[in-house]
Amino acid sequence: VSKTDIKHMMAFIEQEANEKAEEIDAKAEEEFNIEKGRLVQTQRLKIMEYYEKKEKQIEQQKKIQMSNLMNQARLKVLKARDDMISEMLNEARQRLANVAKDPARYPTLLDGLILQGFYQLLEPKLTVRCRKQDLQVVQASIQKNIPIYKAAVKTNLEVRIDQDNFLPPDVSGGVEIYNSSGKIKVSNTLESRLDLMAQQMMPEIRVALFGANPNRKFMD
Repeated sequence: VSKTDIKHMMAFIEQEANEKAEEIDAKAEEEFNIEKGRLVQTQRLKIMEYYEKKEKQIEQQKKIQMSNLMNQARLKVLKARDDMISEMLNEARQRLANVAKDPARYPTLLDGLILQGFYQLLEPKLTVRCRKQDLQVVQASIQKNIPIYKAAVKTNLEVRIDQDNFLPPDVSGGVEIYNSSGKIKVSNTLESRLDLMAQQMMPEIRVALFGANPNRKFMD
């Protein structure tokens, strides 16, 4: 083999090696680009999922905050309404004193309160507590109503006024009636009757002040 042949063989081998190296480089670059694209896509999906999750969390937090704000606003409205009703009832309580000062109305009112107490207790012996300044008008009302009670119930009735324990000065009028043991009481003071009436009429009071509740489906 001549030197020329050897050079040709070496050149051929070197050319094949270069081509093989280029092929390997091209293959490696292709695989690199594929892998890079896969990793980029994977990371892109992870980033999208992360921000979608964050967006949902923010939306949920926004809904919770809006719900809390609405609840707080609703509670403020309810409190404002309750405060208005309380002010109205307090004003009504202050006016109760004027009822007891009316000589044309108060004795008739006492008659009804006392007779109602008799019927509620249905006991043969009763004790009445009243304001000290009402002592005479209460005595007259008791004597007037005992015959009415006896005629209706067909039983005797003894009533005494507790003159050792009058109703406190902050009571505007009316009476408290106890059974003989003192364990059962009917409170027919003006304040207690106002509270009872307010409790019974609260739905009508709310409608009169604030209008009908559009969310209410059933009426009592």
